[in-house]
Amino acid sequence: MSRYAIILAAGQGTRMKSKLYKVLHPVLGRPMVQHVMEQLKAVQLNEMVTVVGHGAEKVAEHIGDQSKLVIQEEQLGTGHAVIQAEELLKDKEGTTIVVCGDTPLIKGETYQALFEDHEKTGAKATILTAKAPNPTGYGRVIRNAENEVERIVEHKDANEAELLVEEINTGTYCFDNKALFSALQQVSNDNAQGEYYLPDVIGILRNKGEKISASVTGDFEETLGVNDRVALAQAEMTLKKRINEQHMRNGVTILDPTNTYIGPDVRIEQDVLIHPGTIIKGESVIKTDAEIGPHTEIVDCSVGEATVIRQSVARNSQIGSRVQIGPFAHIRPEANIGDEAKIGNFVEIKKAVIGDKSKVSHLSYIGDADVGENVNVGCGTITVNYDGKNKYLTKIEDDSFIGCNSNLIAPVTVGKGSYVAAGSTITKDVPGDSLSVARARQTNKEGYASKIKNRKKD
Repeated sequence: MSRYAIILAAGQGTRMKSKLYKVLHPVLGRPMVQHVMEQLKAVQLNEMVTVVGHGAEKVAEHIGDQSKLVIQEEQLGTGHAVIQAEELLKDKEGTTIVVCGDTPLIKGETYQALFEDHEKTGAKATILTAKAPNPTGYGRVIRNAENEVERIVEHKDANEAELLVEEINTGTYCFDNKALFSALQQVSNDNAQGEYYLPDVIGILRNKGEKISASVTGDFEETLGVNDRVALAQAEMTLKKRINEQHMRNGVTILDPTNTYIGPDVRIEQDVLIHPGTIIKGESVIKTDAEIGPHTEIVDCSVGEATVIRQSVARNSQIGSRVQIGPFAHIRPEANIGDEAKIGNFVEIKKAVIGDKSKVSHLSYIGDADVGENVNVGCGTITVNYDGKNKYLTKIEDDSFIGCNSNLIAPVTVGKGSYVAAGSTITKDVPGDSLSVARARQTNKEGYASKIKNRKKD
């Protein structure tokens, strides 16, 4: 049977009080609507349609060709939003799931179970429901004496008896596709809000004698809809806990899960140790026996086996095995750090290759550079890569030794096995196996200090 999805993402999100389009607010670094789309992949859809309103172009930038877009010019309710997809889907046979773009916590397994329950029962509509400890604000699922779903009543339209019902509508449904669009033609806006409610389709189908079913999720927390910054923070905490627990069950040691933030696309192998205050985002990969943190941020990096990164920041870089980084190092994009290298405190690496077993131990800037193997870069060394207009390459070949407080004015090459004396400013290539000294000659004027002191007294 064919499967389709309609994602409702047209709400302006005024309660977010933000310039950012509501469904683009990130949860653990990924926009809410993207979480929904990723989880829907579990049900192997034939087609996906996203209903957007103001800011449609921003949503399109994020979702690309993952979904077709239709625009709801006026926000006249959820039923009106679904009608916007009519031209794309109305004649298709199969099942359509309708989900909200601000529900980033619903799992792929939950969507799959909803489809299976719907298709198994042969219902024209199946509602994803949950038991809410405090159902205030939610639409209530009203059942008849035979425990069959009869209708959904919005909170503002519910009477006293209906308000006591704990089973709530999560806003996610599966429908027979043709029955959905046929029933939508009969939905009216005769209600407290003057809107066209999608849940009214349930009553319309029921009055026609069609079967209505419910698929109850046991995890109310995953059905959270994000309407303001408070709910956004709740979603972040819930997803963070879910992801951290999954990694721990897979053999990762997270010393303080409450203060560890791991993105949904991160892959971590077993026996990795993560200290408090660590943030790992993007498509980072952390290999076995690595030790990360405390207070370290890693974004879109590959980190090799048994590498240790402490109190540092690394982005868009490749980091080898048994590397020591930090504390307080900054690995900027396009760095490639070889095995057994050392990047020490207050060192910045940018768009540079650091060869195996090379050391940049402290207080240095290595940018636009190709550093070979077994190179020692002394404290305070700078590759001077920028002339105000263009960037240039510094090359330091294998087994070289760069003395402290050296400036290497690019483009320049230090040959294999060479030494650069401390305090040198190198402007020309250094041949292999050479010592290069480029500093002013020292002059000592004996007794001159006394003259300076006496002059100050006068």
